[in-house]
Amino acid sequence: MKSFKKLFFAFAIFALFSHANAEAKTTINWWHAFGGRLGELLDAQVKEFNASQDKYEVVHTRKGNYSETLNAGIAAFRAKQQPHLLMVFEVGTATMMAAKGAIKPVYEVMADSGLKFNPDAYIAPVKGYYTTTDGKMLSLPYNASTPVLWINKDLMKKAGLNPKMSLKHWGDVGIALEAAKKAGISCGLTTAWQSWIHLENFSAYHDIPFASKANGFEGLNTELKFNSPLHVAHLGLMGKWAKEGKFFYAGRRNEGGANFRSGECMFFTESSAGYAGIKKEAKFDFGIKSLPFYEGTQAPQNTIIGGASLWPMGGHSADEYKGVAALINFLSQTKIQSQWAQDTGYLPTTTKAFKATGSFYRKNPGTDIAGKQMLANPVTKNSKGLRLGSFDQIRGIIDEELESIWTGKKNAQVAMNSAVSRGNALLRRFERANK
Repeated sequence: MKSFKKLFFAFAIFALFSHANAEAKTTINWWHAFGGRLGELLDAQVKEFNASQDKYEVVHTRKGNYSETLNAGIAAFRAKQQPHLLMVFEVGTATMMAAKGAIKPVYEVMADSGLKFNPDAYIAPVKGYYTTTDGKMLSLPYNASTPVLWINKDLMKKAGLNPKMSLKHWGDVGIALEAAKKAGISCGLTTAWQSWIHLENFSAYHDIPFASKANGFEGLNTELKFNSPLHVAHLGLMGKWAKEGKFFYAGRRNEGGANFRSGECMFFTESSAGYAGIKKEAKFDFGIKSLPFYEGTQAPQNTIIGGASLWPMGGHSADEYKGVAALINFLSQTKIQSQWAQDTGYLPTTTKAFKATGSFYRKNPGTDIAGKQMLANPVTKNSKGLRLGSFDQIRGIIDEELESIWTGKKNAQVAMNSAVSRGNALLRRFERANK
């Protein structure tokens, strides 16, 4: 009986200490915008990190789409209930930089933690987007993508087209769309993220300015420039295709993805990260092509990144920031980066991870196109990316004006002149607020 009491007492002590140790873990809250397959893959990363150590417990929460997640983070900071890490899409970079006190830059978090962190390990286009002019990393590049042209090979064959045909130029795309229409294909082309692909990346790829001052990297007093003759010609052509039933507009974000994945559309301009959903859902033979460009221009220069980075939020304890640093260190590992790229279609963001993903690219033709596109040439002032204040709201204006082209309410020149004028007014307001 005494031995039983001793055993029971020992077990109780063990259970008490085990419970205390479990409770002693520091919670790290990570807010993000991923649902569906991407949400599942993020969840797997979090579980792996939590299982890899016993000091921190990362809790991830989806806060809606990119815009909703950014707005939720801002509102939470004002209420002093901010998470430790906030996923912010790339065009929110200037807004986060201007939010004084709201962030604790990655370079400070990592320096304080004592963990090794080398911003030069990241590929140049990614590093340049999320660092200061002297190379200090502000946020962690997490899901970096660039747009490509997805093709439905089965529908191309139905239209009498060879899936291996050249789609290098927009003129080639036009020929294919005409064939698709004659074959009775209801959706020749659809798109996701129309401003990001058909204005922002279009500008970089053709090495023409989207805005002055190196697209905002050289200062706040910028002027939008996307109403140039080449921009207008491209959008005018797409408006013509919309009128002819060759271009199907599904929505401002990624609504067109459902139409492509279901097999309805022959072509789809979308992020390279469409790979995760397309691979999982498509019941047809699909392929990946480079983003088309116009002959006789500066293209192809290089495309720019989309996706998001992770911003450490201000106002937390030193111990909590050590947990944030540990997670950043984990997510930066080559094996984690490489597997993430293979599962999602996002780009490996470090040079080592790119090399580690080489065998996957060789076994899956086309999956390397996004990286080649983005790294095609040294970046120029026009192709480094965008750093514009209030850009989420400016994108909303652009979306409105693009929709007026697709529906035939405005011609492309009138619509883009209006978008530039309205967008510049927001830039001036942002400039006044952040002088």
